[in-house]
Formats: sequence, structure tokens, C-alpha cells
Amino acid sequence: MKITDLLKPEAITLGLDVSSRGDVINALVGLHAAAGSLSDKDAYKAAILEREAQGTTAVGDGIAVPHAKTKAVKYPALSAVTVRGGVDFGAPDSKPSDLFFMIAAPQDSNDYLEILSRLMIMLMDGDFAAALRKAQTPQDFLRVIDECEKAKYPESGGRGEPSRAHRVLAVTACPTGIAHTYMAAEALEKAGERLGCTVKCETNGSGGVKNRLTQKEIEECDGIIVAADKNVDMARFGGKRVLKVSVSAGINRPEELINKILHGEAPVYLGKGGEAPDASPAENEGFGRRVYKHLMNGVSHMLPFVVGGGVLIALGFLIDSLSGAPAGPQLGYTNPAAAVVFWIGKAAFALMLPVLSAYIASSVADRPGLLPGFVGGVFASSGYTFNSLIENKDLAGDPTAVSGFLGALIAGFAAGIIMLGIKKAFSFLPKSMQGVKPVFLYPVFGTLLMGVLMCVINPVVGLLNTALTNGLTALGSTSRLLLSVVLAAMMAIDMGGPFNKAAYVFGTAMLTDASVQNDWIMAAVMVGGMVPPIAIALATTLFKNRWNEQELKSGPVNYVMGLCFITEGAIPYAASDPLRVIPACIVGSGVSGAVSALFGCSLPAPHGGIFVFPVVENVLGYIAALAAGSVAGCLMLALLKKKRTHRLARAE
Repeated sequence: MKITDLLKPEAITLGLDVSSRGDVINALVGLHAAAGSLSDKDAYKAAILEREAQGTTAVGDGIAVPHAKTKAVKYPALSAVTVRGGVDFGAPDSKPSDLFFMIAAPQDSNDYLEILSRLMIMLMDGDFAAALRKAQTPQDFLRVIDECEKAKYPESGGRGEPSRAHRVLAVTACPTGIAHTYMAAEALEKAGERLGCTVKCETNGSGGVKNRLTQKEIEECDGIIVAADKNVDMARFGGKRVLKVSVSAGINRPEELINKILHGEAPVYLGKGGEAPDASPAENEGFGRRVYKHLMNGVSHMLPFVVGGGVLIALGFLIDSLSGAPAGPQLGYTNPAAAVVFWIGKAAFALMLPVLSAYIASSVADRPGLLPGFVGGVFASSGYTFNSLIENKDLAGDPTAVSGFLGALIAGFAAGIIMLGIKKAFSFLPKSMQGVKPVFLYPVFGTLLMGVLMCVINPVVGLLNTALTNGLTALGSTSRLLLSVVLAAMMAIDMGGPFNKAAYVFGTAMLTDASVQNDWIMAAVMVGGMVPPIAIALATTLFKNRWNEQELKSGPVNYVMGLCFITEGAIPYAASDPLRVIPACIVGSGVSGAVSALFGCSLPAPHGGIFVFPVVENVLGYIAALAAGSVAGCLMLALLKKKRTHRLARAE
């Protein structure tokens, strides 16, 4: 395959007369649509704008390469335009861009990536770019590309491994791994040639790691340039000089970066065993963005546990219900087959919070953060306190001090910060002691400090639980409707955290009080907990342009989780956008609680979701309450979460 196989004459426009960034994007998207490479033009444009929102795809010298990888693309293709006078595309050198290639990449194929990397490399040649600008017809344009490709890649194509010793190594990576990854690698290698030293670049692209650095090369080099806008494997660089910058810096300032390595101006990376570098974070990355990346690292690793464990728990409910087991606390594990499936799911589900906190911590402090992060998550989910550790011999936590989702979030960031502090505290140790730190000092002190901190945090959250329960008890004597709304809404506030647990504990406690008929309280609690996952599933089904690809893929699973009363299915969505998702879910759950109270619904079972609907009093009214709350939550999500196209278009 050649570059010209991806670029058709009908997808090229020369001498375009436009004045804005948006006009260029519209023209390039239109060329792709006209050439037949797209199945959904609007979805593809939204993906292009989303990529632009992450950072401009202009690379300087008048060149820009907007690109997107999405299922809206039928097959890999290119479109190209030249623009008279150029337009402001946010280039790093502040110059207008007049030569554009737009890459349309399908979601599930990487076969074309090597071909695209050739184009990115060729564009770094000033003579090649100048020849493209001078082309008078699409055929001339294609001829220039074909001739250059044949000259640069006569037979094999693709970058090979240089045979000379490498004084400077580099790793390049961008969020999508299509264009900037390879352009930065080419820029660094060419700058190395001009400076008289060889540079070997490892590319972390969509097709995986290419030209991987060997341990021998790392040991013998003068230093490593990490030009990346996403996390790469850093543990292997311990004890070497490492310069960590953005991928755009690798494209635009390669000689400066190489000189810093050659002159010994890069900081030594004290990361043997996984420690984070001493160098400052990647350029142009603000505090909020770093926090978000840490949070998403935890959420992405947690998601399989939520889905796998939640679905298996639901399957246990189903098997037990079909076998005739009565509604009650034992539903899900009365039948032997149901019990096996149910408890396997519970085991996976129990790891959800420890995994969340561990991978937040590892994102903050690299590999040493994993252990204290896991410990913090276990403490948050188990409710360990100083008293429970001293008095109990079987590690039974205090059920009133379970801090849940909120505690795991706190634990993740706290563990990362603790580990960064420990690293700094032991930085005085001589180089001969470097190997002792990651295998002994960090695990011991990190685990101890994390455990002590969580023993302080959990009782505080426990007091919050007690206060909430007391407040609910007082409210219950005032208004049935108001209490139903409050309890249902609380189930959506933190989805397994102290507010959720306080409402649920209050509901189950009322079931055990034989002196008064309080089954209506449990009905409001359960329907409020079922709404958030279903509302999110509905929103991902009906309003697809509010969500990213991963959220859309995981959305349907939340139908199952919601119907099975597994509120935690909504946690990944709430964690990624809490200011919009949580209020929407609260409104939906509150509506369901109100409708449940108005229809006089009651429920004698403490859990089970749809599997206990047969024992609900006024089950049709209860179904109406669930539907009303789910629709209300879905509509609130559609209202609060702006269309990704509109939100990203403002980045132009």
C-alpha cells in the first residue's frame, strides 16, 4: 500500500479561498464525505473537533494534520487542501497554516498506520512541502507525493533501526497516536543528523510500540527525550538523564532538546523501580488537567470490575429468582448455582474501590503509589478504624465507618501525595541505596502512613453517616412525600458512598421495626438507587453526541445494573463529569421517590431490583416511578451535558 492509495484526486482541493479554521475543517470533512470514506459525516466532524480540543494539530511551517479515529469512518483515507494566504490554526510558531492533510482512521484497524507515518515523516522535508504547495492540479499533487515516497521508501518502507550507537534516545506519543507521534520522531532524528549524533526514536502509536528501545541502548545512551502527551513506560529509565516534554516540543524544538541531553542539562530520573521523574510535568498541562488524567487512570482500570462483577451479581439474582427463591436478604445465593455466580461477582465487585484508588495513586506517583493506593481503597471499603484494628482479631471493619466511593477517591490522591513526599524525604540517600527504596522503604512507609490516614478519615465519614441517619429519622415523622424524595435523591449523591449508605441503612432499619409499617421507605430507597444507571444508559442510547466512545460502549451494561439495583454502575460516568452527571441523577432519583410515594408503593425486601417486583405493593405504580425517574434523569443529562460537537467547536 502507498500513500496515494489513501488519497483520491476527488479528495484534494488546491488554492482554497477561506478565512477561518472552521471553514478549513468543513472543507476537509466535506471532501472525505464526497469521496465516500465516511458512514457518518457529523460524527466524524465531532471526532475531529474533539481531537482539536486536546491541542492544535498544526505543527508549524504552514502544515496542519487534523485527524480522528472513529467508527464513523468506513475505510482509511486522506483528504488534502492548500489555502491561499493560510489561516490561523493555532500553530506553535504562530504562523498561518496553508497545507492541510486530514486523516480519517477507522476504529478497529491499524494496518494503514505505517503508510500514514510515512506521510508524516515526508512532511518534515521542506522541499517536499514546497513542491506540494506549487502543485496546480490534484494529479500534480499526487505525483509529488508518489515520487517522494518512491525515493524515500524504495522497497521496504517504514523506519528501520539505525545500526550506529545511539547517544540520544527518544520516546514519542500523542493521544491518538496517528500523526504527531511520527512527526516528532522524524524531527528528532533529522535534528540529530544535523548535530552529528544518532537519535533512535520509539513511537507509541495506535498500532502499538514500534522501534522499541532496548535495555542495552538505554544503559549506553547519554539521555532520553520523552516527547509525549500521554503516559508511557518510564520505569526503565531509572538513573538516566530524562527530558519530559510535550509532543509538540519534539516537533518544533528538537535541536534544543537534543542539546540539553548532550550537554548534561536534563535532570536525572530517579525512577528505578517505577519512580516518577524529577523533571516538571509536560508543558502546557495545567493542574486541573493533571488531576483529571489521574482520576481517569483510576476510573478506566476500575470499569472492568464494575461491569464484570455487577453483571455476575445480577445473574445470581436472576438464577435465584427463576428457581423460586423468595425475596429477602438471601436472594442471589439461595440456589447453589446462583450462589457460585453471585459470589464470584461479589469478589470482583469488592475490588472496585481498591483498584480505583490504586491506579489514581499510581498515576500521581508512578508504580510506588500502587501499594498504598490499594491499601487505602481496602480501608475505605472495609471501614477500618484504630478501634476496629485493635479490638478485632479477624480484620472486621466498623460498618459505620465505611467511606466508600468518596473515601477511595480521597485515598487515591492521598496515597499518591504521600508517596511523592516519601520519595522527597529519602532523596538524600546515596546512589548505592537507590535499589533499597522501591523494594523496602517505599512499601513499608507508604503502607503505614496510608493505613494511619484512613483510620483517621473513616471515623469522620462514619460521623457523617450517623448524622445523616438521625436527620432522616427526624424527617420521617414530618412528611412521607418529602422523606421519599430525600432518600431517593441521596441514593444518587455518591452512589455507594456515605450518603447512599445512610439512606440504604435507614431504609433497611425501618424494615426491621415491627412497631410501624415503613415498607414505603424501602420502596423509595430502592427505586432511587435503580435510576442513575438506567438514566445514564438511556442517555447514552438517545443522546450519543454527549459521550465519548468508551462511555457509549459501556452504556448498555447500565440497563442491567440499574434493573438489578446496582447503583455503582453509574460511578465511572459520575467520576468523569461529576458536576453534570451527579445533579442529573439526583433529580431523576428524586422524581422516582416522589412518584413512588404518590402511588403508595411499598417494598418488604431490602434489595433485588426487578427480581423483587412481585412483592411490591402497587407494582404498576412502582414501574411508573422507575420510568419517570429514569426519563427525568436522562433528560437532565441531555440538558446539562453539552453536545460534544458544540463544546469542541468553541476550541476553534
